[in-house]
Amino acid sequence: MEYRQLVAEDASAYWELRLEALQSSPEAFGTSYEEAIQRDNPIERVKDNLKIKGNYTFGAFDQYKLIGMVTLLQESSLKMKHRANIFAMYVSPIGRGKGIGKALMELAIAQAKESREIEKINLSVVSSNEAAKNLYLQLGFKVFGTEEMALKVGDAYFEEQHMSLILK
Repeated sequence: MEYRQLVAEDASAYWELRLEALQSSPEAFGTSYEEAIQRDNPIERVKDNLKIKGNYTFGAFDQYKLIGMVTLLQESSLKMKHRANIFAMYVSPIGRGKGIGKALMELAIAQAKESREIEKINLSVVSSNEAAKNLYLQLGFKVFGTEEMALKVGDAYFEEQHMSLILK
């Protein structure tokens, strides 16, 4: 398994895995598959996002195929630069149960610590995703709030737990 920060050349692989994530786990993401496929020039947008200062996307590659990803995005405003958010955390079903998610999160946390500006990481997780919640708790995240009816997929509502990790 190879773990590394994604670069512009990884944009197509990222987009392919992102679409898989939106289709296989629609309750876990704020964006829908239907919205995603309607975007203009999605691969160019991914390339641009991968170049943004304070945006770190890490990937897990199994024999050169991207099977896991996570994004750490630092807030940009002066009063919130001490915070970052975890987005787009996903591991393909073929890679689950092998510690890939933990390794990706550890990379994101290490990057946050290395930045020396980031003091706190926030994330949201669907309350019914026990594996993800347990991983985040194991890494030291704490729940600071629960949002009922946070997401709606079809006629089903999903609750989210908001979690944070204080680095200092």
